[in-house]
Amino acid sequence: MKLREFLLLDEFIVSRYTIAVLPYHHSGFRYSKVIEEDGEYIVKMKPIEIIKQSCHYYGSSLKGRKDGTREIIGVTHKAPIAIEPLNEIYFFPTTSPNDPRCVWLSHFHVFKYEPMQGEKTCVYFNHEKSIYLDVSYHSFVNQLYRTAQLRTKLSERMEARERKLQYLYRMDRTKGWTLQ
Repeated sequence: MKLREFLLLDEFIVSRYTIAVLPYHHSGFRYSKVIEEDGEYIVKMKPIEIIKQSCHYYGSSLKGRKDGTREIIGVTHKAPIAIEPLNEIYFFPTTSPNDPRCVWLSHFHVFKYEPMQGEKTCVYFNHEKSIYLDVSYHSFVNQLYRTAQLRTKLSERMEARERKLQYLYRMDRTKGWTLQ
């Protein structure tokens, strides 16, 4: 498709409706092609810039999110990112984020995936969309599982904290305790 067939945006923030952020090259410029549930857009930003800006929008930095991933699951290379965990916005890179071929995928939207010939992987998303990736099936599955591990561990931490707060609140109300 030609650039004029897409809605062209100057900037973009990923949301729960964002499926993928892919590199898009046009006239010597590196842009991004964003796939959303309701359409596709070309954004005048590199994929890594969209991920960084999205982290800032939701109150953190990409470095902070990477540090969190390292702390929670011990991953430093091609780290999945919890851009906004309360809304389940978790993205993972298919290659090194600095690689101009890197694609960022939403873990939430991956429906199924299968190996293709030539070290490629076909990824099917909810909403009947799919893409072919220049990444091996093994590498893709590894990234998908790392992201699932991050989601699970972070969710467990948030739930444990909520249970603790609920317990303390109930103790305060039944015993007349005062929280200091």
